[in-house]
Amino acid sequence: MNQTLTGAIAMGSLLVGLFFFKFWWRSRDRFFLFFALSFWIEAGNRLALALLAPDELAPLIYMLRVLAYGLILVAIIQKNRPRG
Repeated sequence: MNQTLTGAIAMGSLLVGLFFFKFWWRSRDRFFLFFALSFWIEAGNRLALALLAPDELAPLIYMLRVLAYGLILVAIIQKNRPRG
């Protein structure tokens, strides 16, 4: 059951990434690209959790999560930074 739910979360993350990618494709705003990449990394993270033994790779898996959330932070900071 756990693997099924983790797979559903991975699929949802992939779809949300596609949603943000569509907005990036139209606007070419890096904010949407960073969010799309973040959700795709999170989908890969969930897939790795479902398929691999999480005990052996826990630091690597959590570093992927840090990277994904770091991209979201960078996107928000760049969007709110004053221009000029």
